Amino acid sequence: MIAYVTVGADDITRAEQFYSAFLPSLGYALEKFHGDLSYILPNQPEQSVAFPDFYVKAPFNGQPATSGNGTMVAFEARSQAQVRALHAAALAAGGMDDGQPGFRASYGPQFYVGYLRDPTGNKIALFSNDPNGPRRDA
Repeated sequence: MIAYVTVGADDITRAEQFYSAFLPSLGYALEKFHGDLSYILPNQPEQSVAFPDFYVKAPFNGQPATSGNGTMVAFEARSQAQVRALHAAALAAGGMDDGQPGFRASYGPQFYVGYLRDPTGNKIALFSNDPNGPRRDA
């Protein structure tokens, strides 16, 4: 089980502006600890497993933060409309577009996704796989 995911950031203020533009809408609460950002999903009483926390921190080794080639963190939205809204909010908060929201031919007919880069360059996906949502034409 994944307990947490951490991405590096050199500018925590810009990172907070970016991630706070969409993570609270997905249920994450922001906690700050020693200047780092911790986005936490609340545990529900009926929940059998805890969802992973998401941390944004300056690298522990003191070197500049870099994004990983092939590394991506994906956050599930409730709907395609929410994917579009959160993608736009993240762009307005300093993110960089890495793929406009839409269907992708290589995924299932209901998988709707938009890609972003945070201010450090970390790749972020916002997706919906709602079985009741519109479908990609086959």
